[in-house]
Amino acid sequence: MKDGFISVACGTPELKLADCHYNAEQTFAMMRMASQAGVRLLVLPELGLTGATCGDLFYQDTLLRGAEQALATVLEATRNLELMAAVGLPLRLNGKLYNCAAIIQQGQILGVVPKTHLPNAGDAYEKRWFAPAPAENSTITLFGKTVPFGNRLVFRCSELPELTVGFELGQDLAAPVSPSVTLAAGGAVIIGNLSAGSDIVGRDSYRRRLVSMQSAKLMCGYVCSNSGAGESTSDAVYGAHQLIAENGHLLQESRFETGLRISEIDVQKLTYERRRTQLFAEAVAVQEIPFSLTVRKTKLTRYINPMPFVPEGKEHRDARCREILLIASLGLKQRLEHTHAKTAVVGLSGGLDSTLAILITALAMKLLDRPMTDIVAVTMPCFGTTDRTRNNAVILAERLGTTLKTVDISNSVRSHFKDIGHDMEDHSVTFENGQARERTQVLMDIANKTGGLVIGTGDLSELALGWCTYNGDHMSMYAVNASIPKTLVRHLVAHLARDNARKDEELKDVLEDILDTPVSPELLPAVQGQIAQKTEDLVGPYELHDFFMYQILRWGSSPAKVFRLAEYALGGQYSREVILKWLKTFYRRFFTQQFKRSCLPDGPKVGSVAVSPRGDWRMPSDAHAALWQMEAEMLE
Repeated sequence: MKDGFISVACGTPELKLADCHYNAEQTFAMMRMASQAGVRLLVLPELGLTGATCGDLFYQDTLLRGAEQALATVLEATRNLELMAAVGLPLRLNGKLYNCAAIIQQGQILGVVPKTHLPNAGDAYEKRWFAPAPAENSTITLFGKTVPFGNRLVFRCSELPELTVGFELGQDLAAPVSPSVTLAAGGAVIIGNLSAGSDIVGRDSYRRRLVSMQSAKLMCGYVCSNSGAGESTSDAVYGAHQLIAENGHLLQESRFETGLRISEIDVQKLTYERRRTQLFAEAVAVQEIPFSLTVRKTKLTRYINPMPFVPEGKEHRDARCREILLIASLGLKQRLEHTHAKTAVVGLSGGLDSTLAILITALAMKLLDRPMTDIVAVTMPCFGTTDRTRNNAVILAERLGTTLKTVDISNSVRSHFKDIGHDMEDHSVTFENGQARERTQVLMDIANKTGGLVIGTGDLSELALGWCTYNGDHMSMYAVNASIPKTLVRHLVAHLARDNARKDEELKDVLEDILDTPVSPELLPAVQGQIAQKTEDLVGPYELHDFFMYQILRWGSSPAKVFRLAEYALGGQYSREVILKWLKTFYRRFFTQQFKRSCLPDGPKVGSVAVSPRGDWRMPSDAHAALWQMEAEMLE
């Protein structure tokens, strides 16, 4: 439960049709198994105490009494289990029979949820036996106690208010207006579905899409457990399809297997997303029922992507790269058209960021059906420039067919340092930033001279850390890389290198060498012709910083949670001490450097994380990091 992670499970026990005593034994055995595994919420199949395919046996008082007695047996057998479980059975109320989920915990019934939408086609004719849920919540008396009854019940954890759970049954999910919509609007961030759908060809993919899309639409966790072995196979087969999804992402799935399927749902993340988007701002009347859980640390078993900005799997990654490059180049195309720019001016250093910027610019020129000579590539060697990066910049510009200009800024910078009284042997921030600002001035003036726009090269990771010179590389007329993090920049350049492998071997070779070059601003004098200044030695690994940035900006995670997730996802590569060191650095730099992000140039947004001051990240430049730093210090 700490950090908002809740261990949830789908459970599909084997059953014997209409043998309620046997089914009760299987149910409480599975509940105990789940409890031992640390599960806090268990969803079992629809009508699991009787079997869903009893047909006209549902009319028999013997079966109905057997189901109620089975529930009593389960309650008694699990009196000491803290987990919440949803158990399916038929229940009678006011002369009607309902297909119900009994929500139980520690031997008590917290509430009963009847099914709302009853199928009457295919292999299910539920309207023959059951009544749909009444329009309003009421009560039902079971074992001498009155408990809430209805399809608008939301169960809220007293110790963790973000943990709110609602339930629906089977085809409720597929209805045009399912109960889960109302429950989510009423605050439920996890929906449990007790289901008994049979399996035919293609139904598994349909069900998978339904569960995934409902979890995305409602920004919730969705736990769906289907009937399996023991149901009647007279006219259908039941495949025990189990699904756990969170906000559109499938966390766990199994089919044709009995037993438990376990994962963790992050209710803090879901609550943050709802609060951020305000899609559930309008309150909906539901009945809240409190329950209690002991707060303890949930063991993580779910997969956490160590590089969250980079899709996994070559096919998925290539598709994402194509989409990002198209979005960025379309944005630049529109800006060049709108401003009637005659040229696009790019400062080319031989590093990754400027390489990506000029490649995006080339794509935009193709979309405009304009010659590559309308791109003015400017190399500006100075004190720290190495032969490797200089040569790579020149080869890249030539292979693309751009107009290449070389402007050695060494004398201009020396003259400037002389004007302001700065010693050339003083390699402080003035020494570095003086070069960066001179380069920007050169680019701006060339853009004026050629009637063009300066294309920015700085990326999202640098902006988050403030690793840019104010009014130097911080500034441009259109920043095509502004929402692309460093870990993704590398994959985009690699994708384009592969794309050019057959067309231009020399272009592919230079792109691969650029990919192999250490990330550096090259502002300090080279040592024996080699790069003397490696960015990641100074600010930390971008792999870590991009992970921190994603968890903090996308999901609003606290320092303690970010640290825990980083240890879990990246602990095999970085020690606890290293992760904590650079996490503290991230918070310090992120807060102190906001003033640079408050006046960024326009640039295309390509992903869910961006720091544009015009919409994506609105933060005062004077905000203090004390609370975040204090929490980070406590992690020692």
